[in-house]
Amino acid sequence: MTEPVYIIAEAGVNHNGNRDMAFQLVDAAVDAQADAIKFQTFKAENLVTRNAEKADYQRQTTSSEESQFEMLKQLELPHEWHKELSEYCKNSGIEFLSTAFDMESLDFLVNTMLLKTLKIPSGEITNGPFLLAHAQTGCDLIISTGMSTMTEVREALSVVAYGMLNSQSSLKPSARDIDKAFNSDEGQHLLKEKITLLHCTTEYPAPLKDINLNAMVSMHEKFGIPVGYSDHSEGIIVPIAAASLGAVLVEKHFTLDKTLPGPDHKASLEPNELADMIQAIRVAEKIMGDGIKAPKPSELGNRDIARKSLVAARDLHAGEIYNADMLIIKRPGTGISPMKYWDLLGTAVDEYTPADEMIK
Repeated sequence: MTEPVYIIAEAGVNHNGNRDMAFQLVDAAVDAQADAIKFQTFKAENLVTRNAEKADYQRQTTSSEESQFEMLKQLELPHEWHKELSEYCKNSGIEFLSTAFDMESLDFLVNTMLLKTLKIPSGEITNGPFLLAHAQTGCDLIISTGMSTMTEVREALSVVAYGMLNSQSSLKPSARDIDKAFNSDEGQHLLKEKITLLHCTTEYPAPLKDINLNAMVSMHEKFGIPVGYSDHSEGIIVPIAAASLGAVLVEKHFTLDKTLPGPDHKASLEPNELADMIQAIRVAEKIMGDGIKAPKPSELGNRDIARKSLVAARDLHAGEIYNADMLIIKRPGTGISPMKYWDLLGTAVDEYTPADEMIK
């Protein structure tokens, strides 16, 4: 039996630095029946230079007068909130997750929050030391691959394989050792056991023409690793399609209100849309089935009615030799299958059969 798609409701920074809103987001994710809610953990001073420019989508949805640093500083999730939110999630029956964007935050999530699953965002897929640090935690890793090539994904997986095989810090692992780890049997086993790759199109909102869901399938075929999808498109169609294509995990940003100020609200789902998406994915799982081509119980009652049998085209007398003029094919399918038509031709009629009666 295939495991259900694991659905992460991505709250991200949509709490707007407001504690009450963060808890309301948990409630909304629980009501929508998500498996997990994920926030973001960072210190702005560790993440971005003070004069870094905003992305175009950030400029469109936030004040043009503030820098990216100033914007992010207001969106930090305080450490004490993490603990409160995690406990609230536990009591509410939903998994608490968060994405670290710097080494200090990673250490906090692993050693203080004791998370067992970590998400590496798309922007960090070329951050070798950060990938290595994640791999050395021993946690299960979800790696988002937005903006990357297949070669970059392979390079990231190589660093991760090395880190999982070498839990102690290495200031300068050689390219040869990293490649050897990826190609080793143990490295491949750990990658398949502990890693989920997420296809992603890193634009907010992502244009449908750029989604390229088949890239998710290509990554699975290339690496043999479980794959999923992190969605930034508008609406719920794309995540449903991803689930139908075999995604084991779907992640989708959501908000309490798309009109709220902040960089990610506009490209997020509102609670009712999140619930609709999750319900639709659960339906998609059911209709995909087990892949075995065989009649289902609901079909069996119609089989004899819809299929046909060999029928006498005229009165047939025992001893006559069957030819094409003596046989017709009609419903129901309770007699001899038309697949036996050619076997009958040239053989003798066993017993008298009236016209329009099934051959016995």
